[in-house]
Amino acid sequence: MQSFPAFLPLEGRSIAIIGAGPAADAKARLFEGSPATVLRFAETPDAGELEIAALIFIAEADPAKRETALAAARRTRAWVNVVDAAALCDFITPAIVDRGELVIGVSTSGAAPTLARDIRAKIETLVPAAYAKLADLARRMRDRVLNAKPSLADRRAAWESILRGQAGERALTGDLDGAAALAEETLRGARSARGVVHLVGAGPGDPELLTLKALRILQDADIIFHDKLVDARVLDLARRDAERVFVGKSRGDHSVPQREIEWRLIAAARAGKRVVRLKGGDPFIFGRGGEEMEALRAAGVEAHVVPGVTSALGVAAEAQIPLTHRDHAQSVTFVTGHAKDGASAMDWSAFAGSAQTLVVYMGVDTASQTAAALIAAGRSPDTPVAVIENGTTERVKNVRGALRDLPRLIGDAGIVGPALLFIGEVAAAPSALTQAAEDAA
Repeated sequence: MQSFPAFLPLEGRSIAIIGAGPAADAKARLFEGSPATVLRFAETPDAGELEIAALIFIAEADPAKRETALAAARRTRAWVNVVDAAALCDFITPAIVDRGELVIGVSTSGAAPTLARDIRAKIETLVPAAYAKLADLARRMRDRVLNAKPSLADRRAAWESILRGQAGERALTGDLDGAAALAEETLRGARSARGVVHLVGAGPGDPELLTLKALRILQDADIIFHDKLVDARVLDLARRDAERVFVGKSRGDHSVPQREIEWRLIAAARAGKRVVRLKGGDPFIFGRGGEEMEALRAAGVEAHVVPGVTSALGVAAEAQIPLTHRDHAQSVTFVTGHAKDGASAMDWSAFAGSAQTLVVYMGVDTASQTAAALIAAGRSPDTPVAVIENGTTERVKNVRGALRDLPRLIGDAGIVGPALLFIGEVAAAPSALTQAAEDAA
């Protein structure tokens, strides 16, 4: 270990910054929102003006001015940092992850600042901003835990129960008062084991499209109920010891009935587990999340929703299909190829206009009926279409053509799903869209 990491309390302290320009401004930004008083000096002040500083940053590019500032700083008892001059520094400024009470510093002892920043970026994704609320809760409960649990082992167990249980879950939502009340119940032993359910959107497939909140909750889960649309790489991001339960369904093969899934979620929560119901895309867009939320509420189970990148958005973006476009589509509509009873009865005339995009989920098996209905309602048979299977994954298939040929396109490509149908002028190949815009101009 070439340098020792330490954290300096900032309450009641002053920080001096000597110099002007971007480097000095960057150092000042480090202390925004902190309780420290920041003293800015464009030119080197008298040593007396620096006496109250705990830390002094020198951000002077000119060698002569830097020497003058360093001489003044050395006449104080403050620790000094000289930007881009590690040999002159009493301390090294780390790459910082700021989560309020929770602060993480990454340093390479000045050898590779870029590497430290890259590592900080990775940590930023693993420690979401909401963790600041957990630290706030811990500060609020610190004296209560110390008084209630005199032994170190008991305190450790209490903190684990508070921060990893219902109180911690409530704090992460921003409700610190509610979290403190739950923590008090935990300390008194009055809180029965009750879990929580998160309906989490896994996105269209690519694990890098998972939201930071979804990642954090996935890594905290005790048990994960997932469907067949969830990419295995997303599941790999979960805790290794988390139980994984497959509850996938496909048309004509309802391996686990919907009501049984809801019952399992409720039972797991009542057993005190942190439950994740992981769904492809977004839970509330053709994902039956609404039905599951209704069942959880009726059972008195605490439940939350974490939105995901719905498949239509993620898949279209990867395929460079702009769902709206000033020249070609002023609206976009998501529909399902199958209603609750297995059939889809829609007013297709509402989608017959040329200046709109239609995205059909679960529409492979009914593509022939969809194409015929749209053409009968007035949509041009030449309307561009795109059919994309397993979008955003390595198994993607992407075929394009005309509405009249939709069933043949699907059959020739051997597409069986999961797939999305994009219908509208925006589904044309990018080169065709560009040419159309040039012709219009």
